[in-house]
Amino acid sequence: MYPPAVYLREDSIRDAVNGWLGELFDSEHVDQTVAALIGSQERPRPEPATARKRLADAEAKLRRFQAAIGAGIDPAALVEAINTAQTERAAARAELDNAPPPAAITEAEVYAMIDSLGDVGAALNRGKPENLAELYARTGLQVCYEPETSTAEVSIRVNSVRVRGRSCTLFTRRVLGA
Repeated sequence: MYPPAVYLREDSIRDAVNGWLGELFDSEHVDQTVAALIGSQERPRPEPATARKRLADAEAKLRRFQAAIGAGIDPAALVEAINTAQTERAAARAELDNAPPPAAITEAEVYAMIDSLGDVGAALNRGKPENLAELYARTGLQVCYEPETSTAEVSIRVNSVRVRGRSCTLFTRRVLGA
């Protein structure tokens, strides 16, 4: 069973919500916000160890075959084995070359993005209702109001999907007195 829905006037908590959102990016709290954003990123996939091993194995085989030819083995006897090793080496190199680059957002990039926003708190206070509604929707703003204590728990989740396919999520919440 769900708790009863209570309609809460936006203007009764808007200033507190906007103040809190602005606080996340002010000079006193920006380091914590950056740390949360950096810590929330998906970790880049490590370089495929199996492809690296297959490449090393194929190159080792080719060196052995070259040494065997240098020692007097008939090269015609090794043609198929050399071709197989070269194919394995090419496949492993292609896999490594086509592996997606690490796409983690650096701390410097996050600071630069935040700096480009300017004074977030002031911008929110000047914001038009329709723009604020879009911002609240994009941040997944949720308000859970407790009528017994006249408090509201506010939470946001910001997903920043990057061009290279990684995402960065900030999830934070605050309890506001009504």
